[in-house]
Amino acid sequence: PPAAEGWRTTDAQEIALRRWRGSTEIIAIEALEGEHPIFGTFRTRSESGGSYEVEIRSLEAFSNSCGCIDHRVNGLGTCKHIEGVLAALRRRGVKAFRAAAAAGSARVEVYLDRRDVPRPALAWPASGNPDAAAVRAWLRPWLAPDGTLGADPDAIAALIEASSAAPAKVRRGLRVSRHFGSWLERQQRARSRAQARSAFLAEIEAGAESFDLVRLPLLPYQRDGMLHLAFGERALLADEMGLGKTVQAIAACELLARRRGIARVLVVCPASLKAEWEEQIARFTQRPARSVFGPRAQRLAAYRDPVFFTIVNYEQVLPDAEDINQILSPDVVVLDEAQRIKNWQTKTARRVKSLRSPYAFVLTGTPVENRIDELYSIVQYLDPELVGPLFRFNREFYALDERGRPVDYRNLAELRARVAPVMLRRRKADVEGELPGRTVKTYFVPMAEEQRERYVEYQKQAARLIAIAQRRPLLKAEFERLQILLACMRMICDTPAILDPTCRVSPKLEELERILGDLLEEPDRKIIVFSEWERMLALVRELAGEMGVEAAWHTGSVPQQRRRAEIVRFKKDPACRLFLSTDSGSVGLNLQAASAVVNVDLPWNPARLEQRIARAWRKYQTRCVTVVNLVCEDSIEHGILHLIGQKQALADGLIDGQGDIGALKMPNGRAAMVERMQAMMQPAETVAPRIVSADEALAQELARRHGEAALLIEARRRGDGRLGVLAVLDLDPDALAAETERLAAAGGAGLAVEVIDRATWGTMRRLQSSGILQLVEGSGRVLHRAAGFAEPDQPAGEATARTSELRTQAQRTLRMARVLATGGFPEEAPPLIAKAIGQGAAARLSALGELPDGIAMATPVQIRALVERNILPPQAADALADLSPAASGAEVDGLLDAAAQVLAACDQGGEAAAPSAP
Repeated sequence: PPAAEGWRTTDAQEIALRRWRGSTEIIAIEALEGEHPIFGTFRTRSESGGSYEVEIRSLEAFSNSCGCIDHRVNGLGTCKHIEGVLAALRRRGVKAFRAAAAAGSARVEVYLDRRDVPRPALAWPASGNPDAAAVRAWLRPWLAPDGTLGADPDAIAALIEASSAAPAKVRRGLRVSRHFGSWLERQQRARSRAQARSAFLAEIEAGAESFDLVRLPLLPYQRDGMLHLAFGERALLADEMGLGKTVQAIAACELLARRRGIARVLVVCPASLKAEWEEQIARFTQRPARSVFGPRAQRLAAYRDPVFFTIVNYEQVLPDAEDINQILSPDVVVLDEAQRIKNWQTKTARRVKSLRSPYAFVLTGTPVENRIDELYSIVQYLDPELVGPLFRFNREFYALDERGRPVDYRNLAELRARVAPVMLRRRKADVEGELPGRTVKTYFVPMAEEQRERYVEYQKQAARLIAIAQRRPLLKAEFERLQILLACMRMICDTPAILDPTCRVSPKLEELERILGDLLEEPDRKIIVFSEWERMLALVRELAGEMGVEAAWHTGSVPQQRRRAEIVRFKKDPACRLFLSTDSGSVGLNLQAASAVVNVDLPWNPARLEQRIARAWRKYQTRCVTVVNLVCEDSIEHGILHLIGQKQALADGLIDGQGDIGALKMPNGRAAMVERMQAMMQPAETVAPRIVSADEALAQELARRHGEAALLIEARRRGDGRLGVLAVLDLDPDALAAETERLAAAGGAGLAVEVIDRATWGTMRRLQSSGILQLVEGSGRVLHRAAGFAEPDQPAGEATARTSELRTQAQRTLRMARVLATGGFPEEAPPLIAKAIGQGAAARLSALGELPDGIAMATPVQIRALVERNILPPQAADALADLSPAASGAEVDGLLDAAAQVLAACDQGGEAAAPSAP
């Protein structure tokens, strides 16, 4: 092969390379037009087994045609198959070859000239064609005044169709290339995409269609992403992490299912995200989804009997690509975290890019991590003609030194314009006004083999103790041993190195490196990383050092003054982008400098999880916060995730009035404790998230958008019977008008939405109280009420009675907790302690006139607000944070004492006493 200097090649060198390959790799050539032995059509076969048809119309110019992908994209006008045929013709005899070259083809040639920009072309014979006049007359309707062919694809398609029925003279003297097909399809599909998108938007405008294709409303920028994917057919969505690329892809598939009838979607993602995809699909659609697992026979069975969404990981594509193409034959291929195919040289990238489908959605927040040819590799899968061959890409967008080595980029604005038709990229800063308060993503990470072996050793011992607990109460030593075993299992989920420094295997760290790389793409982003185990954080600190990222350190072993210095460094130093903390940093810290929280492991309690997140997602946070959870798959952590969901459902139903509260059951006694242990030991099946109604979804979106300014959101039936939503927002007139306009433009999820300010609401309530104004009959349903936002017209006597009743209930609940704690059931006391604190705080809010109607318990947010106002002692918030069903007897006694102090402060009705010295 011709030698090249690094990446520097000329067109002449590239053509020479194809001539060498044509002479060495083409092993068989078959003439398909016997009457045209030189300027005819030939079928070639190469060593790799590929077979392509070649049209020879010139022995000197680069106007020949081939059906291979290299000829389509290289812009040279030749390929190894064409050069192989030319070499074979030359070998027949140099003299005859030269004579034929001088005479040229005797036929009129209509073909696609693929040099540079592809365009239809017309070549007339020099002489020797008696039918040329008849051909010229027949072609006249398709010719421009200057005698050339136009580039209108419809005209070319009509010419091709008419040529088969042309008179015999014309067919003898004319050859229309058989290689127009891919060009015509490309032109027609581009026009069809634009027409389909315009038609859909026109139907939206006319009210015949809706953007509400999935169960929860999409944000405006997410609608744009859905349209980009669905009507782009083969498109790249490069939104920054946390903007919801997954739901945009799901919505695009739903749109295509309704308008184009697609039925088979293949999702290719990292193994850690398969469960996340299942959960997101269940949350947003009713379409079935199945993750593919197991040996080859089991995988093939899944491809033969597909559901709508089939989910595989990248490693499975390596052996299964051909089976997926032939058996599953997907309509849509979705590549999630598609930076996995950024290196075009890897076997995985080549196999993934061999997947065939009419539609392809590529999702990645980092289309370029190290070099721009990573973007080339990704876009090449979507549309190889868009980026051209690699040699031309390198030549156009890299500055090369004298040895052909890349030293810098160039023409990047042109590159961006080149990929613009397929790539949509939004940063959080671009859509900040449309974002919810936070986004959450959970990565399920499989164990390594050695990690699993060590985990199983502890699991077997814990299982034996749980089996004993099903027959009789555990002895104190046995219970303590069980707690230790469960803790060891949780540590190994992070890494065995926490228990054995010689075994540093940790798939979580590998996943964390990729996640941090994505998050840190945003230049000013700072991240809080939580782990319960300080040794795990030490490994994270090592990883940060390897990545060249500075990290602050905040654990219980750090002296108080040093902790403060680390906090200040994280807040003030732009170079310090990570804050590594155990749960010592999950309470009381204000770290709004961070806009991402990564939980390397999960606490068992949703309240503690919320405390971690609240370090960044709190008052005065101006950006959306991204929350990432790492969960060890098929482990105790998977069970803890399910347990957190159950506990959150209880909190949602009891405290916030959400969900089916009648379906919630209260655990009690030894059996409940055993059930909880079993739930953590054996992960439950994935449970689809609760489906919220349109009014609930709208209320959640308004509450996230406006935070503390969202005072009250109610659902009410209007006079015409339509469901309406009334939102009381504490905004200035301009902001209120802008929000009203935004909701009207968004359609309010099909609801009638009214937005008023605090003063208007107060006026309405006073007029209602005096009898001048009467609301539509039927009680309103409170969807959201801000802490401290109370009705202004409650009679004083009624408020006093209500306060007294709540205090009585709180004291009674606390007494029940003491009875359980001292009667041998300490594990059942914490829920009642929490309830007593909530009732006591509700009594205090009632005394202040700040408790909404129908509420009997204060929320954790309201309790923390009372503590911050110095109305309740700090023990109120601390006790809620420390509640655990596995708390020891001494811990339960301490919690009972803390609850008693809270109720005493509620009874006094005054400010909380100053906390005692530690």
